[in-house]
Amino acid sequence: MSWGTNFNFSIWYVEIRGYDDPDIVNPCLLKYNEYREKEAIRLCLKHFRQHNYSEAFETLQKKTKISLEHPMLTELHTRLVLQGDFDTCETIMQEASRSNLFGYYISKQEYTPEWSPISLLSNVEDDQRPGMRGGHQMCIDVVTETIYLYGGWDGSQDLADFWAYKVSSGRWQCLSRNTAEEGGPSARSCHKMCLDPDRRQIFILGRYLESIVRNISPLKSDFYLYDIESNTWTLICDDTGSEGGPKLIFDHQMCMDIEKSTIYVFGGRILTSTASTEERQSEASFSGLFSYHIPTNTWKKLRDDSTGTPPNEMKSRIGHSMLFHSKNRKLYIVAGQRSKDYLSDFFTYDVVTDEIEIISDGTKKDGTQMPAAGFTQRATIDPELNELHVLSGLSKDKDKREEDVKNSFWVYYIEQNRWSCVYKNDNKLFPGKSNKQSMEPCPRYAHQLVYDHVHKIHYLFGGNPGKLNALSPKLRLDDFWSLKLCRPSKDSILRRCQYLIRKHKFHEVASENQVDALRYLQTELAETVDHKDNEETREFQLLAASLFRKNEDVPDHLLAVQEVKGHPHYTSRTQLFDALVNFFPDHMSQPKGNLVDLIPV
Repeated sequence: MSWGTNFNFSIWYVEIRGYDDPDIVNPCLLKYNEYREKEAIRLCLKHFRQHNYSEAFETLQKKTKISLEHPMLTELHTRLVLQGDFDTCETIMQEASRSNLFGYYISKQEYTPEWSPISLLSNVEDDQRPGMRGGHQMCIDVVTETIYLYGGWDGSQDLADFWAYKVSSGRWQCLSRNTAEEGGPSARSCHKMCLDPDRRQIFILGRYLESIVRNISPLKSDFYLYDIESNTWTLICDDTGSEGGPKLIFDHQMCMDIEKSTIYVFGGRILTSTASTEERQSEASFSGLFSYHIPTNTWKKLRDDSTGTPPNEMKSRIGHSMLFHSKNRKLYIVAGQRSKDYLSDFFTYDVVTDEIEIISDGTKKDGTQMPAAGFTQRATIDPELNELHVLSGLSKDKDKREEDVKNSFWVYYIEQNRWSCVYKNDNKLFPGKSNKQSMEPCPRYAHQLVYDHVHKIHYLFGGNPGKLNALSPKLRLDDFWSLKLCRPSKDSILRRCQYLIRKHKFHEVASENQVDALRYLQTELAETVDHKDNEETREFQLLAASLFRKNEDVPDHLLAVQEVKGHPHYTSRTQLFDALVNFFPDHMSQPKGNLVDLIPV
């Protein structure tokens, strides 16, 4: 029973559904048992070889005809462990690199962020580049590698300038100082912009208005199109709300389905006239989910705003992120703010089936590590890699959010359903105030981020650094950065393998002749060391020091390993082989587990 009259109770049961038809079950059981038998034999083969039980290994392999690994790795084991032919081992690893066998290992490594300030040419004057701003919008044409920037707030007023940045030339071009004078949108911020690369068109919707100027009744939501080829603006309609679309909104999200020529708009707060009684309501009004079909110029409401229970309802919000995955036909919606609630939920909306899937409700009950609750974060998507990228904005701590701005960069791996934080920066200095700031942007919010998924580069411009400088509360940023998410290259993996092989050869040479070992250390081993890696450099220096120490002063791992089953260096070479195997795909390698681990304590 429940305790107390205000507590509900319910009865639950679990029903397991399946097939018990022997014609279906037995073949599956047979296949599963065969798999277990094969893996058990492979574990035995691995154990026998690691301990140099050569007769047992050969007999079991001959009897079962089961291969422990790919022939290339068998050849590597023979050359390395049995023969000590280190030069041939390096040749085998070079062949593995040429055959892209390190690709699987590389794909499993975490990204390392590489920020680079985009320096403008010295002869470029200030009026030939966008000025300081936040709440602006950017989009990128990946075909021509052109970034478009429009509007924003410079700390004192809304802007109506329109810019294009050519990556190839490294130059900004001002397309319009005031788009309103050329038939385009008026000055604005907190709007949204998206690009149709097929039609070479840019769409702009929404804006924020201060309460003192919201005295027009009713407020209209204008919708503009910019044609890149003709450099002309077109007012699609002066009020989308009257044509089945969203009312005048700000801090919404808008993204493009290129294949279906459809724009999706979700969330945002609805602006109302100060003369209207709606403005005095206790709860602000939020916009739902809409689609706009470009060829037919028609709007459709897909979902109303709702405070109901997901996954059947969609709770609208502001300052969130929304991305469209062109392959699985889903919208990915992350975080945001609704009134005083800061949201950290994460869900998808299937544009084909009209179904919502909750990936995370944001409560962290499942232990999922993901970006903290907040808003004005910026997100991008890479459909080819099946990844979402999120650069955080303001935290949910309202009292400290502007004084304590922190940025972090997260990657969500869709297939693995896993978040990973690859970058954090809570540096509170402005650009130029520290050496660190010359290498990465200072924390900010109301910034803009776009992603070139072809060349795998992010571009960041401007934003609000928060109230870090009491003398300049209206300060906005105009710095421009590129961000590459890097993983080890196959060349760096090959270098690492060569270093491990030569380091081991050094130990064996040192056990016989210290003079030869020193010469080898200074030449062939030294050229494989990554001197930018502090840990590897220190390890290299310890190798030199070990030659001049007495054996009792040398750490165990620097001493030559004793003979195993009459074979010198067998154990240490086996350990090196196991380390090299980790760089190969699982289907080529010996089992990851060990036979002895199956024995209970």
